[in-house]
Amino acid sequence: MSRLSPTRTKIYRTVARQLHGVVPCWVCGEPVTAADATLEHIKPVSDGGGSHLENLAISHAACNNRRHAKATQAGVVR
Repeated sequence: MSRLSPTRTKIYRTVARQLHGVVPCWVCGEPVTAADATLEHIKPVSDGGGSHLENLAISHAACNNRRHAKATQAGVVR
């Protein structure tokens, strides 16, 4: 399982507080625990996306990896 950095933990806790303790995965929509949470870029940095809050989402580590693998296979991620 992944561990969140202090910044990621702060973002996770902020989202959890706003959504009454339930943080949905940006990819699959199922709840994400802090222990399994990753912070990902909605629009990849390689495609011009930045690290501002509007471009960041919380997802399961497995969903994030699966999404990245699909994009790489499709030739989307450089």
